[in-house]
Amino acid sequence: MRALVQRVLQAEVSVGDRMAGRCRKGLLVYVGISPGDSPEAAEWLGEKIANLRIFEDEQGKMNLSAEDVRGGILAVPSFTLLGDARKGRRPAFTDAAGPEIAAPLFEKFVEAVRRQGVPIACGLFGADMVIRSDADGPVNLCIDSPM
Repeated sequence: MRALVQRVLQAEVSVGDRMAGRCRKGLLVYVGISPGDSPEAAEWLGEKIANLRIFEDEQGKMNLSAEDVRGGILAVPSFTLLGDARKGRRPAFTDAAGPEIAAPLFEKFVEAVRRQGVPIACGLFGADMVIRSDADGPVNLCIDSPM
């Protein structure tokens, strides 16, 4: 599993004319899932991101998590994170899992975050979405699960 994590002042995702999810200060997380990913990878990634200390403390050090700053997470499924653009001019998405594998693992990821006590909202799996955010920092991290 792969995640692109962005620290935000606010973020929201819409599907059509309906807002599907939003968070105030917190993290915007795009999640990509490959065919070989497991429920254990989803658990690991959810726990890792929920406890990721990328918010500044009183001394200006990145030492606080989303929970510490009373923030939330907006998670957006994104198969394009696993795109391979090394050859040609059009990315290949053969490393991305199909919805029958990816949707349940995305839900496992969301459940893992919830168990850590961090509020989480989600984009709609398989939908065309519009994401709006105000980046903070900017602070952006790519995280790959070790499994």
